[in-house]
Amino acid sequence: MTAPEPVPAGPVPGGPGIPVPENGAWLRRGISRDGGPLIEDDEVVWLQAGPYYADSRGFAGTTSFDGSQVRFHHLTGEPGEDTGTFRREGAHLVEWGTNPDGGTFLEVWTPLPGADGVTGSWSGPDHHVVRVGRHVVHVGSRTGTYWRL
Repeated sequence: MTAPEPVPAGPVPGGPGIPVPENGAWLRRGISRDGGPLIEDDEVVWLQAGPYYADSRGFAGTTSFDGSQVRFHHLTGEPGEDTGTFRREGAHLVEWGTNPDGGTFLEVWTPLPGADGVTGSWSGPDHHVVRVGRHVVHVGSRTGTYWRL
């Protein structure tokens, strides 16, 4: 996998960022933290169903877009708020962002097959579930879990 060079959070080279797709299932192919090398992942999954998202690392909530950056408002699981700027690179989404601790990151996301079909988001005390097609992420108060149906 060829990844773009890490850059600080903020405006993405080549123009403003794009909103996240309304519905999607994404596998993280790699991450670079604070300008370091891109490290490939085994399995981090992010599901987006309308304004609701769940991340298998253990946080879920809502997203908002200000015309340039996407904010991930953590409502369940790990507290905080991430801010990222997205652009498309072929089928991939490339995200430059800032974590709640102020660290920067670059993530490369690849669409997962089987994302067509039922899509929804459900929440209750201390949990949030998002389904996109054959993919489900459950986030509890301490952890996230991914299933493929």
